[in-house]
Amino acid sequence: MVARLKTGLWVQAQIRQSNVDNLPLVVTRRGDPDSGTVLLVVQHRDLTQTVYSQVYTGEGARGWMRGTGPSPVTAEEAQRYVERAIARDYDIWVLEIEDREGRFKLDGKLLP
Repeated sequence: MVARLKTGLWVQAQIRQSNVDNLPLVVTRRGDPDSGTVLLVVQHRDLTQTVYSQVYTGEGARGWMRGTGPSPVTAEEAQRYVERAIARDYDIWVLEIEDREGRFKLDGKLLP
């Protein structure tokens, strides 16, 4: 079993890493600091977006799933996905990352 970093601390680490990588990141919604789930909204060069939803593997490692499907979607579709997720889980965190050059890397495995 992998030790899980509290969500608030993980978010702080992502903010620091995005500063190092020179990738604009904004926390648009704060969730539960200990165990809130995270949505990453990544904006691409063509202004489409992909929403990644945080999951954990059976071994307890952090992973990600494409919440909005295999292809990027419009900003409106991404926002609707985020709103539905918040309606289901009020403790959710939402981080928006502007990645026009395709440099952002997830910190865990991308699951199907």
